[in-house]
Amino acid sequence: MIGLVCYHNFIALPRVIESQERADYSPVGYHDRLQNYREALFRSAIPTDFIKAAAKSKPSVVYVNSYQKVSGSLFTEGYEREKGSGIIISSDGDIITNYHVVKDADYIEVTLGDKREFVAEVVGIDEVSDIALLHIEASSLPYLLFADSDSLQVGEWILAVGNPFGLQSTVTAGIVSAKARDIDILDKNDVSSYIQTDAVINPGSSGGAIVNTNGQLMGISSAILSSTGNYQGLSFAIPSNVARKVVVDIKEFGAVQRARIGIAIAEVNADIAKKLRLKEIKGIHINSVNLNSAAAEAGIKRNDVIVSIQDYPVSGNSEFYEQLNKYRPGDRITIKYIRQGREALTTLVLRNHLNTTDFVSVRNDKILRDLGIEIRDLNSIEKKRMNISGVMIISVSKGSTIYKTNMEPGFIVESFNDITIENSQEFISLIKNTEGDVVLKGFYERYPGEFPYSFEL
Repeated sequence: MIGLVCYHNFIALPRVIESQERADYSPVGYHDRLQNYREALFRSAIPTDFIKAAAKSKPSVVYVNSYQKVSGSLFTEGYEREKGSGIIISSDGDIITNYHVVKDADYIEVTLGDKREFVAEVVGIDEVSDIALLHIEASSLPYLLFADSDSLQVGEWILAVGNPFGLQSTVTAGIVSAKARDIDILDKNDVSSYIQTDAVINPGSSGGAIVNTNGQLMGISSAILSSTGNYQGLSFAIPSNVARKVVVDIKEFGAVQRARIGIAIAEVNADIAKKLRLKEIKGIHINSVNLNSAAAEAGIKRNDVIVSIQDYPVSGNSEFYEQLNKYRPGDRITIKYIRQGREALTTLVLRNHLNTTDFVSVRNDKILRDLGIEIRDLNSIEKKRMNISGVMIISVSKGSTIYKTNMEPGFIVESFNDITIENSQEFISLIKNTEGDVVLKGFYERYPGEFPYSFEL
């Protein structure tokens, strides 16, 4: 018995195991297992394969240098330089970048991926969304098309392409960490809805591209949250749907046409949800409704809770403004809201900040800021009431060229050196193409008579 036990436990069993190991790791079996292992690795790499996306997007991302004149001493002048990135969005030279990259620039230089250099012209800016549209005189350029940023999913892989620290055409990867993120680092008012990623973005990346694994433009790199000024894991991008609307408005109207509903809002929290007996803690709580506003005419009331715009769910302020800013005054949208526990739908026509459906916006281009003014077109009601065309002076900066003429806000400019002014674009074009003495003639609605103001360009 002792001999049988010893044989079974110490001699026979190891031989069986050794035989199994040899069978599992025979040359043929080992080759099959290794091949399967390699195939598994290859398959798992497919979702994170950025080779095609990088090849598609890199040629369309440019290096932007903006220069601003500064006084060195009594007799000398120098330049301060801001470095950033930009994205070519048309074959004939339109480039989108961040406003803060080209803010107050006197000279902008763009370097393409093939090392060619161009002087860029500012077509238009939107400080609120941190977007600027540039143009260079070139043709047959590689470019990226705007994609639908609403389709992005949290956890989805993305690629960031830019020029951090001047290192041209740098590619980094990450995932979408969050959407509709509200951050208060760029002093903006009602537009703060960012795509948050963990893709590495550093100074110089601003204005660069955020693309998905298909190489489609999903966002424009804009900001980082950091205690050092460099990347610490939190990067933010302007959604492509917001950027596209800004660019189209600048191209068509010279400024962004922002829509208003006419309500004061707050995010739904636990207290509001309990008070209004809501099933979920999400949505936009309406604190008040402006008289004669789009919301009032659509039947929306105080304490209603908006839960979607055009079937897109809105759970907080950032999502609400992101969706609203995709539309213009005059657009008709459908809103779903909750009132006393019941869902309802209403359709309303969006208005502008003057509570009309006209395309009217304040222009504060650099050439106007240099003079010290902001202007806007007259709306249809004002044109009809006063039976005129022209532009209205919205603000005058203290100590500026226009301030020294004693012009006041509210002045309506009818003519520029006896040339009749129809709109803001004509006014700005005349300033750009005029040297020497200028006489602006017009009037104040509250004062009788014509007022002439003269200055030199």
